[in-house]
Amino acid sequence: MTITTADTDFESFLDETRDRRLESYKELLRIPSISALPQHAVDCEAAAEWIAADLRAIGIEHVSVEATGSHPIVYGDWLHADDAPTVIVYCHYDVQPVDPLDLWTSPPFEPVVVGDRMLARGAADDKGQLHLHLRATEAILAVRKRLPVNLKFVFEGDEESNAIHLDRWLNGNRERLAADFALISDTGFFDGNLPAITAGLRGIMYAQIDVVGTEVDLHSGVYGGAVQNPINALAQIISALKGPDGRIRIPGFYDDVVPLTELDRQAFAALPFDDEEYRAHLGLTALVGEAGFTTLERRGARPTLDVNGIWGGFQGEGTKTIIPAHAHAKVSSRLVPDQDPERTFEQFRSFVDEIAPPGVVTTVTYLGGGRPSLTPIDHPATQAAVRALEATFGQKPVFIREGGSIPVCSTFERTLNLPVVLMGFDPPDQRAHAPNEWMDLTNYERGIRAVTRMWDEVAALGKSGLSAARG
Repeated sequence: MTITTADTDFESFLDETRDRRLESYKELLRIPSISALPQHAVDCEAAAEWIAADLRAIGIEHVSVEATGSHPIVYGDWLHADDAPTVIVYCHYDVQPVDPLDLWTSPPFEPVVVGDRMLARGAADDKGQLHLHLRATEAILAVRKRLPVNLKFVFEGDEESNAIHLDRWLNGNRERLAADFALISDTGFFDGNLPAITAGLRGIMYAQIDVVGTEVDLHSGVYGGAVQNPINALAQIISALKGPDGRIRIPGFYDDVVPLTELDRQAFAALPFDDEEYRAHLGLTALVGEAGFTTLERRGARPTLDVNGIWGGFQGEGTKTIIPAHAHAKVSSRLVPDQDPERTFEQFRSFVDEIAPPGVVTTVTYLGGGRPSLTPIDHPATQAAVRALEATFGQKPVFIREGGSIPVCSTFERTLNLPVVLMGFDPPDQRAHAPNEWMDLTNYERGIRAVTRMWDEVAALGKSGLSAARG
């Protein structure tokens, strides 16, 4: 594409504002907006207000911070591109908890630049991507005075903890959210930092198992051999959930799983991926999983069931001879098309009830879930993202299926009937959800340019090009 005077002015603006842009990025990262911890509710509110103020400052209209029953949603729009497509831009401003703190090389909410990396909680997931959308919009409006497409921004604060509140808000705002498609920036590049578009996301079912014996802990010498130990009982339950072949033993669990086609498996096999290098990078002695599938297939396109946390009994220094009164575990299952999280939970609950040993009371509680999603790679909006990434990063992106979950993706598809493009810029080893999370600043800067190119590509398609695909 020929560089025009407008393009030169755009680059000049970005060059002149680089230092201010990075300081603004750091300001957002300093807000500890941890959605899962009640003591950080005020910080989530502060992050929402910060984003709203930034949207207003760059020229976005109808900006509001809207209550949800949990953390607020920030909405804003710019709707002056006559006869041009309308796009919803989605990101989230909430972040994961930061423990264990002792593994961080610098405080998680005191962002630092180390080489070409921004290091802080949320630097990648997802404040970095949200911020680059703000800066791309700012640059376009500053240089061109108008956007090539109509944009509706939806930035939420519960993605890392609970999808219920956003789903309700989306249902209640269907007319206001009319659009041609939604673009979500909450994904990343492939191994080796190859540009990528995520075509599939797994869903999730999250549950808790509580096993209760007596009202209080018992003396293991006096009562041992006469009563059930809740931790032993929980261990029996957990060990029965999966077989040595990696298959999940819950009856009916695989009934709704759409099998991988030969083309699907060829696409996975074509991706540049080395099992041994992947294993060594993780510092593991072996890779394990469901028999009959490759690592990439298991990671992105097969369902899982994992214990995420387990607790109960004495855990202090020294010894304490007890039979604990209770034991608990949190369990999640990553889901693939066409699995339903609530149906999966009922299958899980029924199986736990069936295999729970006698002498304890076992309860299973549903903590939430989200549906899996598949994006058609031949959709014009997806292909516009292909062109934008290739033009900006210098190579055509690969299509991947991501093992993680973004519940709003299926909500956009099912509730608003919108196609979704997953265009994210995180490096593949960014340590999201872990200590020392980081964002590649080259990805961040090029991401600003790629978003700008994306809107130009979408404008060139026009509403007719997108509506024909939907029809």
